[in-house]
Amino acid sequence: MRDERLGKLARVLVDYSVRAGEGEQVLVFGGVAAEPLIKELYTRLLQVGAFPVVEVELPGMRELFFENARDAHYEKIPSIRRFKSEEADAEIGIMAPSNTRALAGVDPAKQRALAELNKPLSEIMLQKNRWMLTLFPTAALAQEADMGLASYEEFVFEAMGLNEEDPVRYWSEKSAEQERLKERLEAARELRIVGPETDLTLSVEGRKFVNSAGRRNMPCGEVFTGPIETSANGHVYFGIPAAIGGREVSGVRLRFEEGRVVEASAEKGEEYLMSLLETDAGARYLGEIGIGTNYGIQRASGNVLFDEKLGGTVHLAIGRSYAQTGGKNDSSVHTDLVCDLRRGGELYADGELIQRDGRFLEFDLAGVGDAG
Repeated sequence: MRDERLGKLARVLVDYSVRAGEGEQVLVFGGVAAEPLIKELYTRLLQVGAFPVVEVELPGMRELFFENARDAHYEKIPSIRRFKSEEADAEIGIMAPSNTRALAGVDPAKQRALAELNKPLSEIMLQKNRWMLTLFPTAALAQEADMGLASYEEFVFEAMGLNEEDPVRYWSEKSAEQERLKERLEAARELRIVGPETDLTLSVEGRKFVNSAGRRNMPCGEVFTGPIETSANGHVYFGIPAAIGGREVSGVRLRFEEGRVVEASAEKGEEYLMSLLETDAGARYLGEIGIGTNYGIQRASGNVLFDEKLGGTVHLAIGRSYAQTGGKNDSSVHTDLVCDLRRGGELYADGELIQRDGRFLEFDLAGVGDAG
């Protein structure tokens, strides 16, 4: 795929998202299908005087790892990998799978062990606060979304604001509007989510909300925090399917008591869901509540990078908190599940209704720029 909007995306990611500067080392990694975007990023990084370091993953490499890795491969991080994480000033990761179900047959215990091993590398970049995860449209992702590739490409571009004349200005304006929502939420002590099969309350008192508008993910559009770990009470239904660990997990129902998941079920992928909840002590507690604000995303597509940003949804993550929110939950798991409030849903802050049927009552988050 060759499209001038890829050049726009490269400028957004380099100039706005990770703010790469002269002399800085920026790690770019992604699947081979993302070649057009990788080249655009490589070019833009050179133009701003940065030093791009590119890693390309071939199809099938993850499957080969799980088929052939020995115990030692789950116990030790190669020093060269740690060195790269420590030395990189910023990272840009590109999801570009050729098969979204490639890991469906992998032992979940092996996936958990690898996630636990790699946790220190994730922490290094989280502390630097200059990382970006994005997506390149592939036929596999289009199929997952029940779209043809051309339609899926347009879906992706719209969600990223790339049909705007100036996407950097678009995301800057969206950030300003989301800041108003962030301030409102930080003034609240308790949030309540009400919807189909859902009535959940949790405390956010004293926690910091993060205004996420194109700095960490692309597409973006959310305001999130880490709830008080022992505060979640009630039940919630996640009607939007998620692809987790190469498997589909859908129709998830969770019940919380004093912050902990005490009942869990799923219409599909229940065995894998239960394995995630048993990963470690923190896996049954919430690490994040996020409120989606991207109304340029027209519908769910089976990809959490998009679906958790969908305007009119709320997502909850079981597992690790983000330190910048003040969250204290520690886990090698961070799994986002999306609750759709666009039909019959309500969101309350300290008893005050702030969103009904997916639309905010005070904030014009759907009217930024021309998208949405």
